[in-house]
Amino acid sequence: MSEARSGAGASAPTVLRMILGRRLQEWRQSAGVSLEDAAKALRVTSLTIRRLEKADVGLKPLYVEKLLETYGAQRQEIEEFVALAERANEPGWWHAYRDVLPNWFTAYVSLETGAKTLRTYEPHYVTGLLQTHDYARAVLSGGFPNDGDEDLQRRVELRLRRQSLVEKPDAPTLWVVLEEAVLHRVVGGPAVMRAQIDRLLEVFELDHVSVDVIPFRAGAHVGACAPFTYFRFEEPELPDVVYSEILSASMYLDQRSDVSAHLEAHNRMSLLTSSAESKALLNRMRKEYS
Repeated sequence: MSEARSGAGASAPTVLRMILGRRLQEWRQSAGVSLEDAAKALRVTSLTIRRLEKADVGLKPLYVEKLLETYGAQRQEIEEFVALAERANEPGWWHAYRDVLPNWFTAYVSLETGAKTLRTYEPHYVTGLLQTHDYARAVLSGGFPNDGDEDLQRRVELRLRRQSLVEKPDAPTLWVVLEEAVLHRVVGGPAVMRAQIDRLLEVFELDHVSVDVIPFRAGAHVGACAPFTYFRFEEPELPDVVYSEILSASMYLDQRSDVSAHLEAHNRMSLLTSSAESKALLNRMRKEYS
């Protein structure tokens, strides 16, 4: 998954598809079957087997069944795996927004939906999961200046739909680090900013959400760079993943060294402020917008 992505490409896998791809790889390796021999069983190239294991393509039930037979799986194991593969190929809820959702970002929504822990660093805007309707509309309007009203509203709906993640009973842990500059950037006007800060203060009280605001006085620090999000999953088959983006590209990183560097940066940044200081800063900025 460690690659840059532009707006084009294949549809992103669901988290379940990624899990099953890893399990297929484990089955093959445990059986001592090479990529080449697995490919011969399907009469395909070894690249196809690798793409199945990396979840770069859908899991065709007939392919899955033949591979597991080659790996010596029992009939019940094969039937259970095939049933999961059929489920994994079903489009996620975000598929309904494919008209306004770039292919490269569908992977993000899938990871976000399946993660147990999310850590995010935002130097420019409030993170999407915590944006109010009006703030989100102003941000997306600036980011997509050529959109008509209908497309813009669809983008806003998608962003707000993603936020149900924070409200559900088994919500993941969300740890947000913002720069103080985020609070000074007047998005949508003073009233919109005041309502947005109210939202941050509201989620501040949730046990599974943490919001740290790095004050200007912290000066230069290790994370002062592009925004990024770190994902950790409950399933042992899935590695931690980091997503980062620049103007013209995005990256999904799962190499241990890359992930560790971002995780350490997030830890270091969180030490530059305290919960009490962050809350005081939010309240002070709210008064400025009153």
